Amino acid sequence: MRRLRDLLALARPKHWAKNAFVFMPLPFGLAAGGRLDLAVLLLGLLGFSLATSAAYAFNDAQDAPQDRSHPDKRERPVAAGRIGPAGARAWSAVLLLAGVGLVLLTGSRAALTVLVVYLLLNAVYSLGAKDVALIDVFLLASGFVLRVLLGCALIGVPPSNWLLLCSSTLALFLSLAKRRADLARGLGSEQRPSLAGYSPGFLDQAIGISAAMTLIAYALYCMEAEVLVAGREFASLPFVLFGVLDYLRVAALTERAGSPVDLILSSPALLVCGLGWAAATLWSLGLF
Repeated sequence: MRRLRDLLALARPKHWAKNAFVFMPLPFGLAAGGRLDLAVLLLGLLGFSLATSAAYAFNDAQDAPQDRSHPDKRERPVAAGRIGPAGARAWSAVLLLAGVGLVLLTGSRAALTVLVVYLLLNAVYSLGAKDVALIDVFLLASGFVLRVLLGCALIGVPPSNWLLLCSSTLALFLSLAKRRADLARGLGSEQRPSLAGYSPGFLDQAIGISAAMTLIAYALYCMEAEVLVAGREFASLPFVLFGVLDYLRVAALTERAGSPVDLILSSPALLVCGLGWAAATLWSLGLF
């Protein structure tokens, strides 16, 4: 039973919450003529989730020496010595095969391409790019953007430039906030070598820039998007503004931005804000 719990911990199912980004383009894509096949969406979502778990397990096998000096990660199965690196890589291969198989069942070549790119970028990240300042942040952000692209692929619509701009700036904001929290918690290059290339001042400026870009990009999208109903264009903007500012506020107070999933899931205000954004977006698109 302990072995099963450790294998589940390696898969990090809680981090599947990041796949909420897959749903971000759905209302806009459907309003633009996309086709929703629930079976295809669920197969693609589950397949991608298993593939991300494969990447997590592989990364844990690579990072075990550094994780042993990390206050939280030292309890992970590989770092704690409950599963060996070879066992973690074998579990990663099982998860990967299952994930790729499910995505193949969707019949979407675009979705398969997104998955392959995600896996390649994660391999680059795990095999050394995570140790290079800024490169690590951009690779982390790319994972969120690829989830958005997967959502587009699963409903058969191309991503708009506005969607790519909004999602990429938001992803960069979250990734930079994660590094800022690492520094705030007193972590150093022993736990994460890339931290030697960051300072609190630089990250504070970079976070401010990316947050501003996110809000400006989304506001401009609301003004220009043809799929939005006249008079309802800005219905969802207050939720985006509140969400970004509250994320910054909570992260600064609690230093929990090291894990966006933990921060968001533990913040009722952010969860309600997300639901409000979804409802306002559907209304602004004229879907109800």
